[in-house]
Amino acid sequence: MARIMITGSADGLGRAAAESLLEEGHDVVLHARSEERLAEVAGLRDRAAGDLAGDLARLDEVWELAERASAAGPFDTVIHNAGVIGGSAVLPVNVVAPYVLTAAMEHPGRLVYLSSSMHRGGQPDLDGVDWSGHSETRSYSDSKLYVTALMAAVARLWPDVPTHAVDPGWVPTRMGGPGASDDLALGHVTQAWLATTEDPAALESGGYWHHLRTETPHPAVRDEEFQHDLLDALAEHTGLLFPAG
Repeated sequence: MARIMITGSADGLGRAAAESLLEEGHDVVLHARSEERLAEVAGLRDRAAGDLAGDLARLDEVWELAERASAAGPFDTVIHNAGVIGGSAVLPVNVVAPYVLTAAMEHPGRLVYLSSSMHRGGQPDLDGVDWSGHSETRSYSDSKLYVTALMAAVARLWPDVPTHAVDPGWVPTRMGGPGASDDLALGHVTQAWLATTEDPAALESGGYWHHLRTETPHPAVRDEEFQHDLLDALAEHTGLLFPAG
C-alpha cells in the first residue's frame, strides 16, 4: 500500500487517478484549490486518507500547502496533476507550484508531473517571463515545456527518486473540452501506474510517457543548460533554491 498525494484531484484526470488508486487500496491525499471544491467531492473525500486545499495560482497559498503537505507526509508518490489551459495563471499553476511543492517538501519516493504533447510547441526562452501571473507572458505549450524540463532536472539532481512526466492525451475533461479526441478512460492510467508499479522501466528515472510507453520529448527537456536556467529563474522568483541531492 502506498501513500500518494495528487494535486488537482477534485476533477478530471486527477480525480480519475485518485479513484483508481483508492480502488487498488492505496492511501490517497486529495488536493483542490479550495475547501468549497473539496466539499463538492464529499464521497471521494470520505474514502481518502486526507485532503488539502490551496490555490496554486497564489504563491503564498502554495507555500502554505507545501507546509501542510509536509506534515501530512511523507509520501511514496506525489503526482503534480493540477493545471490550467491558459490565462495569466498558466505559469503559476503549471510550473511555479510544482517547483515549490517539489523543492519545499520532503523527498517522496517517486514524482510524476503532468505534461502534454503540446509541450513540443513550446519555446525554450525564459527572457521576460512573468512567473507571478500578473501578466500573461507565455502559452500553455511553453508552460508544459518548462514543467517537463523541470521533471528532467529533478530526475538528474535526485537520482534516488524515480521521476517522470506524462502526456495523458487530449481527453474530454473540463479543461480538454468536449471536442477532445483521445480516450478519456486512458487519460489517468499512466500516472496512476507510475505511482506504484515495480516495473523496471518506471524505476529508471527521467521518462516522458504517453499511454504506458516512453516517447522522445522536445530537445530542450534534456538540455542541462536550459534546466539550470529554468531552476535559477524559479529560485529567483520564489526565493527557494532547489536542493540538490
